[in-house]
Amino acid sequence: MKKVIFTLAAFAFMTTACTNKQQTTGIHLENLDTTAVAQNDFYQYACGGWMANNPLTPEYSRFGSFDKLGLNNLEQVNGLIQDLAAKTHQEGSVAQKIGDMYNLAMDTARRDQEGIEPVKKTLDEIEQINSREELSEALGKAMDYSLWAMYVDADAMNSSMNIMNEYQAGFSLGEKEYYLDTDEQTTKIREAYVAYVEKMFGLFGFDNAAERAQTVLRMETRLAKAAYSNVELRDPIRNYNKMSLDELQALVPQVDWKVYFAALGVELDSLSIGQIPHLQEAGKMLADESLDDLKTLFSWQVIEGASSYLTTEIFMTSFDFYGKVLSGREEPSPLWKRAVGIVNGTLGEAVGQMYVQKYFPEENKARMLALVKNLQKSLGIRIENLEWMSRETKDKALEKLNAMTIKIGYPDEWRDYSKLDVNPEDTYYANLQRAAKFEQDYSLSYLGKPVDKKKWYMTPQTVNAYYNPSSNEICFPAGILQYPFFDMSADDAFNYGAIGVVIGHEMTHGFDDQGCQFDKDGNMVNWWTEEDKAAFDARTKVMEEAFNRIEVAPGVHANGAFTLGENIADHGGLQVSYLAFCLNEEAKAEKDRLQERDGFTPAQRFFLAYANVWAGNIRPEEILVRTKGDPHSLGRWRVNGALPQINAWYEAWNVTPESPMYVAPNERVSIW
Repeated sequence: MKKVIFTLAAFAFMTTACTNKQQTTGIHLENLDTTAVAQNDFYQYACGGWMANNPLTPEYSRFGSFDKLGLNNLEQVNGLIQDLAAKTHQEGSVAQKIGDMYNLAMDTARRDQEGIEPVKKTLDEIEQINSREELSEALGKAMDYSLWAMYVDADAMNSSMNIMNEYQAGFSLGEKEYYLDTDEQTTKIREAYVAYVEKMFGLFGFDNAAERAQTVLRMETRLAKAAYSNVELRDPIRNYNKMSLDELQALVPQVDWKVYFAALGVELDSLSIGQIPHLQEAGKMLADESLDDLKTLFSWQVIEGASSYLTTEIFMTSFDFYGKVLSGREEPSPLWKRAVGIVNGTLGEAVGQMYVQKYFPEENKARMLALVKNLQKSLGIRIENLEWMSRETKDKALEKLNAMTIKIGYPDEWRDYSKLDVNPEDTYYANLQRAAKFEQDYSLSYLGKPVDKKKWYMTPQTVNAYYNPSSNEICFPAGILQYPFFDMSADDAFNYGAIGVVIGHEMTHGFDDQGCQFDKDGNMVNWWTEEDKAAFDARTKVMEEAFNRIEVAPGVHANGAFTLGENIADHGGLQVSYLAFCLNEEAKAEKDRLQERDGFTPAQRFFLAYANVWAGNIRPEEILVRTKGDPHSLGRWRVNGALPQINAWYEAWNVTPESPMYVAPNERVSIW
């Protein structure tokens, strides 16, 4: 089973709870579209002004509130990095590594001059594979190509210990549907992909580029057919297959696994295989595909992986497919953004340490913790009041809730980067290869050892949040704790509607259709009675079917099964945070719960704040990309799909049966 981290979105952010009487509502009236009817299209009403004021620029396939905050954080981080990049530092220091990596990323003139020379050694090594017997060692040593992925993570059945895990890989388009679907749009993408592969082989000096492109498509399609779908990948039990090394050897005999792991530099006696059919198919390919075709596929993976780090022509050829064809973008992100992204990716916690020192006051951490505790109490109340759950299962659920670890802002211990070698005399690509090896060694260093409970899976500057089932922890990096998620000058209605729902969202992940299969210690153990689990499944089925009915584009529907976990988390986050808001001291003190500020009651402001979190514009191409590959529903439907399931929204906005968004009470989702 791949590392399962349940995030708020495909990004990351920072927040705090306010303890004094607020001065503003936090609602930016310019974000609204008052020509729309809230009861008919709440997303347009709440976010239409924001959408009009923040049109898509050529750089973006989607731009929303998350992206806007992310851009602000990126600019802050860029300022920190540029200060280092402009100076000389002691060799081996973190400052030297950050500055030199940034400068390497910015130096396109040097990369244009070097051409494809930086990757020739790796490509030559592939060409020198002369027999199938050499494949096991070559794949173990390879950093740039493979038919599967290996990583170290907690054992799903023994969450206190780390084991080796295997996961399906080997097809560049990522989603198997791109290789198998026959609709017009997907067929065009596949044809454009083949043309892209052919052009890239030509740029790298390979002969028979057209034939090689067809070989890549055929072999990747073979792997994709055997791969699990995104829905199948969501089943923790199905994707956990622990076995001994001898059992693996019998399962996939085409690989000498002792040779493979020796080349990888590890010793082990057991591991978990994620997707058995895919790995078996990969093994068969190593035996029955020609050696030349295998080397063509491996060479393509090296080319693909290097395409962003070589010449401008190669980079733009890659962008023309992935940026323009696949996502509808018109131009790439500015070089400085890409450079900051590389530094964040290679020295993320070192940058994060600088970020929190300048932009995250220590008192914010304490205030955020208080808000989390309020949400934790609210979820406990809701669990206690569930009519469909037995006392036995409630006790287990409350036990898990109370055992959750809460991480806010930044790690207690910062990561050591002393072994990462950043050498400005070497090529950009070579430095990135060493960074990848550094990350691999870091991961492998945990193999067979106890899980490090202090480890973070996001950097502090990230605009996001996550729940990790194997450690039963929720994490809110410093980067997300800002407007539109948190506003220190705004009242509780706003902050509970925004960051409060984010907190409730991550907590609810511990009890969604995947998280509920892990106990308080993070072990994949059933803690449900048979009757309660059946009742839970029936209720989540209502959610799945509701989203299946949503048409996200002409003839294209949302995938309710794929997005189920995130939709459950949104639903729970709304329910839990609204209750917490109603129970807090400020709400209790209000004599008139219908008191309006800026023309809206507290309850109305709660839902407006929630909707504004998901404000955004998106290109038609990106809608299709995200529907295929993103477990989060599109922003519009995280509002218009989620709110009609919340009773308090109907009361706050006087939504009647005449509204097109109205869902009859007996048909609404009711889970946590």
